[in-house]
Amino acid sequence: MQTSLLVISIALKVLLFPTYHSTDFEVHRNWLAITHSLPISQWYFEKTSEWTLDYPPFFAWFEKFLSLFAAQVDPKIVQVDNLNYDTLTMVYFQRTTVIVSELVLFWALQRMLTAMGNRPLQKIINWSLMLNPGLLMVDNMHFQYNGFLYGIMVHSLVDAKQGKLLRSGILFAILLNFKHIYLYIAPSYFAFLLRAYCFENSENSIRAKSWISAFRPFHFLALGFSVIAIFAASLGPFAAMNQLPQLASRLFPFKRGLCHSYWAANFWALYSFVDRIMIVLVSKTPLGQYFDLTLDPSALAATTRGLVGDTAFGVLPTVTAQHTLILTVLLQIPSLISVFRKPTFDRFVGSVALSAFASFLAGWHVHEKAILLCTVTMSVAIANLVGTSPNSGSGAGALTDQKGGGVLTPRDVRSFMIVSLAGYIGLWPLFFTREETPIKVLITVIWFVVVGSGLDQCIPKQPKNSSSSAMEAGPSSWAGRSMLRYYTTLERLYVFGCVPVQLYVNLIHEAVFGQEKLAFLPLMITSVYAAVGVVYGWLLYSATYFSSSKALEKKKTR
Repeated sequence: MQTSLLVISIALKVLLFPTYHSTDFEVHRNWLAITHSLPISQWYFEKTSEWTLDYPPFFAWFEKFLSLFAAQVDPKIVQVDNLNYDTLTMVYFQRTTVIVSELVLFWALQRMLTAMGNRPLQKIINWSLMLNPGLLMVDNMHFQYNGFLYGIMVHSLVDAKQGKLLRSGILFAILLNFKHIYLYIAPSYFAFLLRAYCFENSENSIRAKSWISAFRPFHFLALGFSVIAIFAASLGPFAAMNQLPQLASRLFPFKRGLCHSYWAANFWALYSFVDRIMIVLVSKTPLGQYFDLTLDPSALAATTRGLVGDTAFGVLPTVTAQHTLILTVLLQIPSLISVFRKPTFDRFVGSVALSAFASFLAGWHVHEKAILLCTVTMSVAIANLVGTSPNSGSGAGALTDQKGGGVLTPRDVRSFMIVSLAGYIGLWPLFFTREETPIKVLITVIWFVVVGSGLDQCIPKQPKNSSSSAMEAGPSSWAGRSMLRYYTTLERLYVFGCVPVQLYVNLIHEAVFGQEKLAFLPLMITSVYAAVGVVYGWLLYSATYFSSSKALEKKKTR
């Protein structure tokens, strides 16, 4: 069955070869050229193209490895001054490298299948990740190498599940030096590895021994030395050339604004939307005078905001990078405390997902594609629950919750599916040509129906008179026999509300206003609608995570 998954995945991705390709093709072509044609001392200074190298050194070396093949396929690909080079040979070569690199993800998923319970419904989760709509759209249409990178992350998580904590930490350190977006989840790794690997655990309780006697100095040194060695291998050559400040300026361009031009589906999309509404109300109604509100003139002409420079708001207070950092840390702290107090894999993988959410929802200049970090980590968490639920066998690994917990609940499914649907819809504006509209809609809808139905069947059946079952199921209706039977009325309205929203965005708006008038409105509607779903799903998932943690602690104290 897994061979079939690989074959189907490759075939589908090959069929996507002729679809729309973004400027990211030129970005990565330029990186191939830089790393192939220039010495390492010039990699992070070269700026012939506007698409300068802004990924960590390990990814630069990955590009250099690919450039060896690119030079054989077409030498013009690796010429630095050959800007905007766009041929079928180049496009097909680059798309092929994405598919080949995704074998790392396929391998990781096979390991996850073994570690978390090899059951039919467990395999559905594997299919859902290998044929993930977000990865298909971002990697195999838009063009990036996220599947390869998420493969490394899943390998690291599987190692943590199996109790191979040092290797898990090493893989994560390597991942950070491929792409620094994974700093989003670094706090969860730090809290978990420090507590689970560097301290002796007796029934995972911090009260078991004193901190001093429980401390494992050799484990601490092994982990610290390994991480330092990896960063030294990555950053050492640039440190030797006194280029670390230049490297940092490429990796962390804080001169960009709060919101990305596409308005990622997070807090700041909602904040910006409220500000736009208030601008209209203050400028066209007596509301401004009544509440003594003033408008910032610099914000009046802004529509997308945040392309370059600071973001200006018309009425609401300005948000700075410091504000986003503080809010992100505050949102991450509760799950970090939870996993540090009891470093089980269940709590760890949930904390990773919540750290990803915190950074996506509250971070500075977040790209819409960063939602994949939330959906992929949630997928692993769901896979772990499926693997350890009564209907799916028990998960493998040394660090698992043994007393209660580990059971897939309707709330888990609802939060995961709503976040996924909202997040993938938030990616749709990346593909603005009409030819790609049926593709992006079909792969999202098919995934939602197939995966949602599979997870629905994986939920352990509750007694008919169970109050919790009745409460989760909601009102009895046709939905009681469908995959949406556990969804509330508002959740069903949100799911079906995607249809009229997208009809307006793709058809009605242009028919009424044309292509030029209110051009940003369809994008704003999509971003705000997606943000509502992502925030709601995050709240639902957070409630599940912390309530299950509290329930487990109560059981233990009895």
